[in-house]
Amino acid sequence: MVVDVLTLFPGMFEGVLTESILKIAHEKGVLDVRLHNIRDYTNDKHRKVDDRPYGGGPGMLMTPQPVIDAVEAVRGDDQEAELIFLSPQGQVFDQKIANELAGIKRLILVCGRYEGFDERILLALKPREISVGDYVMTGGEIPAMAIIDAVTRLLPNVLGDPESASNDSFQNDLLDFPQYTRPPEYRGLKVPDVLLSGNHQEISRWRNEQAIIRTRQTRADLLNNKGDST
Repeated sequence: MVVDVLTLFPGMFEGVLTESILKIAHEKGVLDVRLHNIRDYTNDKHRKVDDRPYGGGPGMLMTPQPVIDAVEAVRGDDQEAELIFLSPQGQVFDQKIANELAGIKRLILVCGRYEGFDERILLALKPREISVGDYVMTGGEIPAMAIIDAVTRLLPNVLGDPESASNDSFQNDLLDFPQYTRPPEYRGLKVPDVLLSGNHQEISRWRNEQAIIRTRQTRADLLNNKGDST
């Protein structure tokens, strides 16, 4: 997968891309993240990319020319690439969207800043807008990192255990079940006997029951979404 990131702060991504799963994915040739500085595309001699909004109001807006020129230059003739703007007004990112994006060969992520984009940018480019939650951040860089991370771990051959991602929370509209490792007892807290039994059928049943219980307790909305009234 190729991911082009258009941002005013490409340096923010360096640490994230050179550690852990994203580093492994890059080394395996599964992920290719390309960083582009939007300022490199401005016609302004001072590399200015923002201005005050017409009609007044606080803050600054990203101006049309550098953003549109940057997107068009990076995308080139590839109309199959998925163009995504990170925006508080976008569709809320979830595991279903992560699975969808993992099946796309090329993503172009555009990180907003200041008070957002001049509306003509959206009208001209018609991007898909995605939000990582109902809160406002200082820019789209951290949301872009979150999307890259969530999508990358779903790509083939990235995780050591091919079943690991399929068992994650939210994959089946359920949170993950409780998990334990050694030792079998710590400070009086014991691993449930069923996990030590070796009976894989019973273990599977227990895990599913616990996932439903945990989801009902903390995210009942997920059960409502899947029509599960248990």
